[in-house]
Amino acid sequence: MPLLDTVRAPGFVQLAWDAELADHVARLATGWFYEDLGHECDWTSIGLIAADARSELSVVARRPGVIAGLPAAAIVAAVADPGNSLQPLVADGATVAAGDVVATLAGTTRGVLVAERTVLNLLGRLSGIATATRRLVDAVSGTACRVYDTRKTVPGWRLLDKYAVRAGGGWNHRLGLYDAILIKDNHLAAVAAEGMSAADAVRTSRAFVAKTFPPARSSAMVVEVEIDSPGQIEAVLAAGPDIVLLDNMSVEELASCVATRDRIAPGVVLEASGGIRPDTVAAIAGTGVDRVSTGWPTHDAPWLDVALDWR
Repeated sequence: MPLLDTVRAPGFVQLAWDAELADHVARLATGWFYEDLGHECDWTSIGLIAADARSELSVVARRPGVIAGLPAAAIVAAVADPGNSLQPLVADGATVAAGDVVATLAGTTRGVLVAERTVLNLLGRLSGIATATRRLVDAVSGTACRVYDTRKTVPGWRLLDKYAVRAGGGWNHRLGLYDAILIKDNHLAAVAAEGMSAADAVRTSRAFVAKTFPPARSSAMVVEVEIDSPGQIEAVLAAGPDIVLLDNMSVEELASCVATRDRIAPGVVLEASGGIRPDTVAAIAGTGVDRVSTGWPTHDAPWLDVALDWR
């Protein structure tokens, strides 16, 4: 996972399919099949289908959308039965039409049937996320604004959910609590009793990072702070954050913050969040913010309908 998002500020790691993510999927898949098989097996297939029967099926998109998760699906199919082979016919990130065959799945008929539902669940969810992300990305085309994800992901699926955002043309925000300083509203509420303002929290975090981490890591550690009012931005910018998160602000308030940033601290990234959806994102991007972050693709977008058809 070597790619960094380095626009103005130090960057977040961007996910790409690699050996680490493949190992992660293989570990998850073991648990997924325990959910389906328990300590036993697929008794329906055992009772009806000969052990040596073989089949080749087509993985078909029933709806138009953006495909994501095919390399992961190949691993999942093989975990279900080592004799299974899933061969992608398109690349992750490809736009497909209804009826397009995106992969083939071959193996013993019993093994294919064990893999079927888990493979389709994986592809349906990840392709749904990628499709929703592409809608947002398309909506902000022509602006300099980027679409980022959040940590609003299914527990255990975060890397996959975020990988799907990348397949849809979006960008990954922090992967977890460990790879950035993000001072949110509840952090500020927790330290307010000590008289610490948002600007104070930025300065304190900067000092903490400098004394805690070696230079290479401290220079790469993003310091981001959330504010919810344009009245806070001048003091926060003066404290020197990498990113200011503008939470649930109106279009007019966002534009005001952009103007202040451009005047005082043009190197600081502005990120808008809250209510980012296909019908709102274009107007928000038009204010001049550098990025929007949204959980909509990972928590609210419908799955893409994907099916397995006999050839």
